[in-house]
Amino acid sequence: MPDPGRAITHIPFSELCALLTSIFERHGASKEVAAVLADNCASVQRDGAESHGTFRIPGYVSTLESGWVDGRAVPVVTDAAPGFVSVDAMNGFAQPALAAARTLVADKARANGIALLAIHNSHHFSALWPDVEPFARDGLVALAFVNSMACVVPHGGQHALFGTNPIAFAAPRAGADPLVFDLATSAMAHGDIQIAAREGQALPDGVGVDREGRPTHSPAAILDGGALCTFGGHKGSALSMMVEILAAALTGGNFSFEFDWSGHPGAQTPRTGQLLIVIDPSRQAGNTFAARIETLVHEMKGAGQARQPGERRYLQRAASARDGVPIPADELDRLRAPAEPRAE
Repeated sequence: MPDPGRAITHIPFSELCALLTSIFERHGASKEVAAVLADNCASVQRDGAESHGTFRIPGYVSTLESGWVDGRAVPVVTDAAPGFVSVDAMNGFAQPALAAARTLVADKARANGIALLAIHNSHHFSALWPDVEPFARDGLVALAFVNSMACVVPHGGQHALFGTNPIAFAAPRAGADPLVFDLATSAMAHGDIQIAAREGQALPDGVGVDREGRPTHSPAAILDGGALCTFGGHKGSALSMMVEILAAALTGGNFSFEFDWSGHPGAQTPRTGQLLIVIDPSRQAGNTFAARIETLVHEMKGAGQARQPGERRYLQRAASARDGVPIPADELDRLRAPAEPRAE
């Protein structure tokens, strides 16, 4: 949660994108990669996901400066089968790899009813909903799975093995914004642990353990050799395992525990894999999918669910369009600070 005592300022979305683009380029990203990353990061900030927005910029910069990621990588897209697209991100970021293959995988989904996009040799450091929402806005259903760095202990285990391993889902609605959810299979997102540590907040029960495997309420203890827990005990642990299989084993990416970044001090982006499943619901008999979704939403509201998945994000998006993107004033000052010379 944001620190209520922290001053917040507002900046137009286009201005934030331009600022972030210049930062990425300044630290070694190509113009094309910088533009994709900046739009992604600014979009997440615009929609209120503080733990994955501009808060992440120091991590991006540190990773680029360490040489762990190639900010100028050009993804290699392979049309592997009628329903399968494979992308080698070439040790670059996952967002440009997805951008390079988005049209092809959408076309395959429409041609075949379903298609897979498997990205490997990639770095993912952001929220997942920006990856799936555009498909839903084009009338498709999309699921995404990405593994991470080893920071989550499996249920009953003694040390970190899984990543936070999020799952995202998006489905189109008739006459409304898509239904979208994006959730970590860990009890809390790793970025939220970092924010809690920065702001001196205690954590609820069941979020993590310290380096000795003992339950802790301290975010610092989790970050200092401890680990997060999965949500829902053995159920979340099984889902986290599933994400490892889909995002790493199936794509050819690294498992969360496999990569070694010890030779790159400052590296923060996990080098892993990502799998997307894209479905064309128009193949359904009668093509009534979007209307059926509205029936479900109506019944959820009738059952007392006041807010639908993604709705808070859309409300914040509208507020940002009206007032500017909210960002802590001190954070914006740091982003605007003159750049130090780039290390060679």
